[in-house]
Amino acid sequence: MPFENALAQWQDGLRRLAEAAPEERRALERVTRAIEDELRRRLGGAFTSGELAELYDEGTGWTTDLAVSVAPDEPYAWDARTVADAAFGRYLREATDFAGGRRRLPID
Repeated sequence: MPFENALAQWQDGLRRLAEAAPEERRALERVTRAIEDELRRRLGGAFTSGELAELYDEGTGWTTDLAVSVAPDEPYAWDARTVADAAFGRYLREATDFAGGRRRLPID
């Protein structure tokens, strides 16, 4: 999946998280943070936006498993389109080639 497509999905996830019902926010945030922690573990130190997009393209089924374990009684918090996409969107900010809300391309 091209980075631009992944970015659009991540931005949609961030929007859905921001627009979530107040009574659902706590669980959604808890799951999103757990996914961010797992992204940190999987990607290690420095990473690029392309590497994050590659990980996303490999599949996000693991995020649902994690969501269920973090919020077992709150099925609305298992929606990967919200929690996984928002976590990837937030984690993108830590990519070495991402700043100011956009991807920095290398200078040749």
